Amino acid sequence: MATILIIDDDDAFRDGLAETVRDLGHMPLEARSGEQAFERVHGQAPPDCIFLDFRLPDRDGLAVLEALRSTASLQHVPVVMLTGYATSDNTIGAMRLGAFEHLTKPVGRDEIAALLARILATRADGPAPQATRTFAHETPSHEPQLLGISEAMRDVQKRLGRAAGTNSTVLITGETGTGKEVAARVLHRASPRASGPFVAVNCAAIPADLLESELFGHGKGAFTGAHTERRGRFEEAHGGTLFLDEVGDMPLAMQAKLLRVLQERQITPLGTNRTVAVDVRVVAATHRDLPAMVAAGTFRQDLVYRLNVIPLHMPPLRERVADILPLAEHFLASVTGPSGTAGKHLSADAQRLLVSFTWPGNVRELANAIERANALAPAALLTREDFAFLFDQGGGCAAAIPASFIDLPLNDALAQLERALIARALALAGGNRAEAARRLGISRQSLYTRLAHFGLSDADPGA
Repeated sequence: MATILIIDDDDAFRDGLAETVRDLGHMPLEARSGEQAFERVHGQAPPDCIFLDFRLPDRDGLAVLEALRSTASLQHVPVVMLTGYATSDNTIGAMRLGAFEHLTKPVGRDEIAALLARILATRADGPAPQATRTFAHETPSHEPQLLGISEAMRDVQKRLGRAAGTNSTVLITGETGTGKEVAARVLHRASPRASGPFVAVNCAAIPADLLESELFGHGKGAFTGAHTERRGRFEEAHGGTLFLDEVGDMPLAMQAKLLRVLQERQITPLGTNRTVAVDVRVVAATHRDLPAMVAAGTFRQDLVYRLNVIPLHMPPLRERVADILPLAEHFLASVTGPSGTAGKHLSADAQRLLVSFTWPGNVRELANAIERANALAPAALLTREDFAFLFDQGGGCAAAIPASFIDLPLNDALAQLERALIARALALAGGNRAEAARRLGISRQSLYTRLAHFGLSDADPGA
C-alpha cells in the first residue's frame, strides 16, 4: 500500500480522486492548499506520489512544485500535475520543474490506475547498486578519458600506453563513435609532447581543393583570395601532435603529398618555393577499411605502411558489453539538472535493455541516449520506457541505411542487422525468448541457435 498526497482545492474532485486511490488499495492524504500539504507531511515519511493542482488558493501549483523540489525529503517524490485547462506554458513549466506527468481534468479511473502502477513500479525497483557500475577508481577529470574495464579496452589502453612513449605514427581504426579522437587526445596527453599543441583536422570536412592549403599553409597570392601568408596545420602542430581524422577520405593526389611529408618531415607551403621543417607526431584515424580501399585503388598502399606503424583498433561497443553499464552510469553521473540536483539512476529493466542493444553508433550513441533519457524522464529512476526511442524508426527513416553498414561487406552487414533485430526483439519482449521468437516469426529452436551464434545467450538472464 502506497501513500498518495492529493493537493486540490476542488473538494468534489479531490474527494473523488481520494476514493479512486482508496479503491486501488492505497492510502490518500488530502490537502486544500500548498501550506496545508506541507503541514500534512511535516515530520512524516514522504508520500509515494503527489497529485498537485495548478490552481490553489494560496499560491499556484508551479510554486508549490518548486518548493517540493527544494525540500530534501520530497525532492524525488513523483509529482503529477493536474489542470482544468492545459496550456503550453503550464505544461512546459511543470515538466521543467521535474513533474512526472501532466494530466487534464477530468481524469478516469483506468488512467489513474495505470499511472500509479507505473510510478510505484519505478520506485519499487530502486536504483541499481553503484559500486560495480561506475569507474570508481578513475581520477575525475575534465579532459577526455578512455574508460573501459572490458578485456578489449584493457588491450587498447595497454597498447596506447606503450605507444605514448614513442614518436611513431599511429593509425587508429574503428567504427564511427568508438572514441578515436578521444584515444588520440589521451595518447597526446600521455606522451612527452603533452606540453605541445594538439591540432585536429577532419580530412572529410575540408574540400579537396583546400586541403593542401589547410595542412601545409600557403604564400601570399598562391590562389585567388590568398591575400596574406598563412601557416598550415603541420606548422601549428610543431612540437606536438597532428591528428588527421578520417584520413581514408583524403583524395589520392593529397595522399601522395602527405606521404612525402611523412618521409621527409618537411612541408612546402602552397605557392612558395621554401621548405619548412616540422617536428610533429602524426596520429591518423579512419572508420574505413583501408586494405579494401588499397585493393580498389582508392588509397595508396605505401601511405598505409607509413601511417600504420603502430595500429590501434577501437572495438565497437557491442564487443565490449562489460563497459556498457559502467559507461552509462558514468554519463549519468556527469549530467546534472540546472539546479545541480542529484543524478538519476538506471532500473534493472533499463540495464537489461542497454546491454542487449547493439549500439550501431557506439559510445557516442550511448552518451547521447543517456543524456536524452536523463533530460526527459519524469522520475529519478530511468526505466525501459525512457529508452523506447532507441527502437523508434519514426520520421520516415526506416528505409535508411545506417552509416556503420555502408562500408561493410554484404554478409557482415546482414549479420549485424540480424543480431540487432534479435536483440531488439528480446528487449521488447522483456527477455522472454518465446515472445521474442514470435515477434521475429521464427521458431524458438531457431532463435536459440542464433543466440548462440551471436553470443547473445547470456544477454537476457531472466528468459
